[in-house]
Amino acid sequence: MTRPLMIFAAGFGTRMGKLIQDRPKPMIEVAGRTMIDRAVDLGEAAGAAPIVANTHYLHHVITPTLHARGVTISPETEQILDTGGGLRHARLLLGQSETFTLNPDSIFTGPNPLLTLANAWRPEMTALLLCVPLSRAKGRKGGGDFSVDAGGRLTRKGDLVYIGAQIINADILTEEADEVFSLAKVWFRLAEQGKLHGVIHPGTWADVGHPDGIALAEKMLSGV
Repeated sequence: MTRPLMIFAAGFGTRMGKLIQDRPKPMIEVAGRTMIDRAVDLGEAAGAAPIVANTHYLHHVITPTLHARGVTISPETEQILDTGGGLRHARLLLGQSETFTLNPDSIFTGPNPLLTLANAWRPEMTALLLCVPLSRAKGRKGGGDFSVDAGGRLTRKGDLVYIGAQIINADILTEEADEVFSLAKVWFRLAEQGKLHGVIHPGTWADVGHPDGIALAEKMLSGV
């Protein structure tokens, strides 16, 4: 089944400090390739179509790369809408409610994370989050996010870390009244209802949301 992919590329990336003075965070290189190119590569390899990315901070810097890769742009001109608001804003461009989402500052080893999600997805699900244990989360600052039961349902708190990729039925976003909101708000509500699911990524993951994550990700990719 072909699904669209939403790449979240609008944020300020303030934890990157001086590295984002002249470019948005997804344009930072990891092992010689920008994070946005790595994200688009994963989408293409998983057969995702269309691929959509939202933009805001220094949008003129990332736009030529997105155009060159055939990515549809969802501009957030006046303000950043956060992950939930940004996904809802892009729904007409995505074309269907069941969609992949991906954070470009997530770097992976192992199988394509989007294919891992696709293989675990079931039609009755609302959201399926990709996770790893803390022991395979490079550069993670803080504890885990979730625990998982034998049926694959997630509950809050535990040693599993959400690693920036999911499948979500975006119809659920119509229930949110705010224009700007995080997908975490939706996940926590689903978790309380026993409707949030997770699958474990068999590889490793690095968080490149902060400068130290670049070297950690490059070391991870080199197999060291």
